[in-house]
Amino acid sequence: MALPRHQLSLGGPLIGHIGLGCMRMSDKGPQGDETEAIRTIHRALELGVTMIDTANVYGDGHNEELVGRAIADRRNNVFLATKFGIVRGEGRHGVDGSVANLRQAIEASLRRLNVETIDLYYLHRVDPKVPIEETVGAMAQLVQAGKVRHLGLSEASPKTIRRAYHVHPIAAVQSEYSLFTRDVEQNGVLDTVQELGMALVAYSPLGRGFIAGRFRTGDDLPEGDSRRTTPRFSGDNLAKNQQLADTVKMLAQRKGCTPGQLALAWLLRNVDVFPIPGTRTVAHLEENVAAAGIRLTGDDLTAIDAALPMGAVAGMRYPESQMALLDR
Repeated sequence: MALPRHQLSLGGPLIGHIGLGCMRMSDKGPQGDETEAIRTIHRALELGVTMIDTANVYGDGHNEELVGRAIADRRNNVFLATKFGIVRGEGRHGVDGSVANLRQAIEASLRRLNVETIDLYYLHRVDPKVPIEETVGAMAQLVQAGKVRHLGLSEASPKTIRRAYHVHPIAAVQSEYSLFTRDVEQNGVLDTVQELGMALVAYSPLGRGFIAGRFRTGDDLPEGDSRRTTPRFSGDNLAKNQQLADTVKMLAQRKGCTPGQLALAWLLRNVDVFPIPGTRTVAHLEENVAAAGIRLTGDDLTAIDAALPMGAVAGMRYPESQMALLDR
């Protein structure tokens, strides 16, 4: 079946309901196969995936270069999303939403991606030192200059979203959202974006691979993988959360699909939510896209909510140092 398309925001472009997160394509190690990564991006476009998501900080710029090479001869089929605002290296580590950083970041991203225009440009994290009106006002100038088509925010609070919205239309808010992370249902973010006609772009929709059964213990993760330091995936929290993942697996078996497909179908029931599962292989991509053909009944949803009630997952989703960067 063809991947359904929905409007990204009120009056926005029609794009595939499932996107592709590219961050881990730039991970170091034996699985960092650029050839397979580019094959995966090409296959995604063939299947009707249009949103390709990257950021200037992924792989210290390598990910944008990789995506740029992959889409060079098929730019018209891509809704290209990237981000700025997180800074690392050269004595800096944190968030920088300043106008000066924005101006440098956009030019660097355009160069690495080898494009003239970015379809969706996010502020990756909200900078508490810079009024959101100042940052979004400067981002709006990029729209006027033709360098960006639509603006987005990532991990922004309802108050920040509303303040930004009064400066310039915001097409999408990106937040972590999955069966394992349902914060947006409690903190007002989902209600706010729906009220204002925006899309919610759900990153890590497979619980950082946990729901999909990609690993069962911390030792299954490559050395240096950031998930090794995540509270949710260590110690007693990991053991408890593995039981939840096993429950998802059981529910998926009853439905005749994989756990990852069940988790994506749960998100896709809402046309305003666009999950962007990350993968580096064609096989996992095809499995993810097939989730668009799964329809969950009312009984299915009731069983899922009973098995994974809000707050059931143990541990924070980031280490404390990264939690401190979230706009809450």
